Amino acid sequence: MRAGFEVVHVPFKGGSEAITEVMTGRVDFAFLPIGIVLSHIREGKLTALAVNGSKRASALPDVPTTLEAGFTDSDYPIWWATFVPAKTPRDIVDKLYRETLKAMEAPNVQEKLATMGVDPLVLTPAELDAHIKKELSTNAALVKATGVKAN
Repeated sequence: MRAGFEVVHVPFKGGSEAITEVMTGRVDFAFLPIGIVLSHIREGKLTALAVNGSKRASALPDVPTTLEAGFTDSDYPIWWATFVPAKTPRDIVDKLYRETLKAMEAPNVQEKLATMGVDPLVLTPAELDAHIKKELSTNAALVKATGVKAN
């Protein structure tokens, strides 16, 4: 939307199907997680135009962000989180958070994430809650602005 051109959404069963369609030229571009395209980029089979996080990806330091390319409000990184039921006792939530931090600091985990092109952004439970609320608001505004309809 910020780039000012129209696109047609082409649904795929997964990233590998989208990669094939881009490499054969049947589809012009795709937004995909870095980890599944990194080897294709390094082999020269795909060209990375931009990353959609707020900062450059460590796996692709020469590739600008969409913000750097001049598209405001275009940082839309892919993220994962660990969730528990809302009524989980606070001490359990805190322990899970501490243990997750320990796991994220393990050298083998750091190495695996780097191999996948993942730059972890570790948030406290309160920060994650605020992040989710912001994403819901942003996504609601995006749906309204684009007129996206559910099938």
